[in-house]
Amino acid sequence: MRKDNYDITESLKMQVEEQLEEQKKDKRSGAGIEAEGRTSSGRRTQARRKQDSSKKSGTRQSVSRMAGGKKTLSKKEYIKRKRRKRARRRFLAFLLVLLLIAAGVVATPQGRGMLYKAASSYILGNLNQDEDTISEDAKEVVGRHEEYVTSFLLFGIEEIEGARNTDSMMIASINTKDHSIKLTSLMRDTYVDIPGYKSTKLNAAYAKGGASLLLDTIEQNYQINLDGYASVNFESFEKIIDALGGVTIELGEKEAAYLNKTNYISNKAYRNVVSGVNLLNGNQALGYCRVRKVATLGGANNDYGRTLRQRRVLNAVFDKVKSMNVFEQLKFVKECLTYVTTNISRSQLESAMESVVENNITTLDMLRIPADGMFSDPKSYNGVTYPLVLDWDANRQVMYDFIFAEEEE
Repeated sequence: MRKDNYDITESLKMQVEEQLEEQKKDKRSGAGIEAEGRTSSGRRTQARRKQDSSKKSGTRQSVSRMAGGKKTLSKKEYIKRKRRKRARRRFLAFLLVLLLIAAGVVATPQGRGMLYKAASSYILGNLNQDEDTISEDAKEVVGRHEEYVTSFLLFGIEEIEGARNTDSMMIASINTKDHSIKLTSLMRDTYVDIPGYKSTKLNAAYAKGGASLLLDTIEQNYQINLDGYASVNFESFEKIIDALGGVTIELGEKEAAYLNKTNYISNKAYRNVVSGVNLLNGNQALGYCRVRKVATLGGANNDYGRTLRQRRVLNAVFDKVKSMNVFEQLKFVKECLTYVTTNISRSQLESAMESVVENNITTLDMLRIPADGMFSDPKSYNGVTYPLVLDWDANRQVMYDFIFAEEEE
C-alpha cells in the first residue's frame, strides 16, 4: 500500500516537472519569436534609413555635379549659382544685341554717317579753331574746282627771331575719282602777286596778312580753289613726330654729315644720324626738312631738295599712321589735335573723312610746282633776289592733270 502510494507520488511529481519543462520551452519559444520580430523590424528600419540616406546622397551628388563636381553645395548656394548663370546669360545676350547694332551702324552708309558726325565734332572740339573761319556759303569759289576733289592748304610756320614766314606749303587734295590723296608742294621762293601788296616771294604772304592772305594769294596765282587750311609751327611739328614715335627716313652720306655738324638739328644730343636708314625723332626730322644747302638722296639740291625732304617726311607719317590699328590712330590723333590750327568747318571735316573712308583711299601721290623746265631762276627779278619765275599756264596745266586726274585726249 505504501509502495503504491509512493509510485503515485513519484508519477505526479514527474508530470509536474514535465509540465514545468514544457512551460519553460513555450516561454523560450515565445521570446525567440519576439526577438526575431524585433530583429526583422530593425532590419527594415535600417534599410529604410539607408534608402533615405542614398536619396539624400544622390541629391547632394547631383547638386555637386551641377556645381562642377568640385564640392558639395547647399541648397542656398545652388540657387545663388543658378541666378548668377542666368545673369551672365542675360549680359551676353545684351552684349550680342549691342554688337549687332554696331555692325548695323558700320555696315550702312547712314550709320557710318553718324560716326563721321561724331568724330568730326570731337576733332574740331580739340583743334585750335581760327576765329576767321569763313562760312562755306559765303566763300567765293576761285580757280579750278570739281565736285569730286576737296583741297586744303597745309603749311608750316617758321617763327625764329620774330620772323613769321611759311617754310613749307602743300596743297592736299582728296580725289574720290581715282581714290587717292594728292600732295602738291609749292616752292617758297616762287614769285607771286600778293593781293594789296607788292609782288614778291610766296613765303612772305603769311607775314603780311596771315592765313587768309596766304590762301587768297595761292588761289589767285595758281588758279585752284582751296576749301580751307591747317597749319603747325616748328615746335608743334616736333611734338607730332615724337607722338608718332618718329619717322623712318633714309639719308645720304652728305646729308648725314651736314646734319651732324650744323645747327639744323637744334639739340646737339641728337646730332648722331648716319648714312642709310634712320628713325628720326621730332627734332631730327625738323632739321632734315629745313636743309637746303646740301643735296638730298637722289641729287636734289637747294629748295628743290628741301621740298622733296618735306614730302618724304609727310609720306613717312602717312605710311606709319596707316600701319596703326584703330586704337593707336585714335590715341595719336587725340595727342596731336591741340598742335594744329585750322579754319575747316565741322561739315567739311565730316565730308573729308567720309570721302577717304567710303572710297577706301590709301594712296598718296606727290608733285612739285614748278615742274622741271617750266620756270626760270634769275639772280634778280623786279627787285626780288633769286626768285623762281614760273610759266604759269604750263605749270597750272601740270597741276590740274595731277590733282584732278585728267586724262589726255
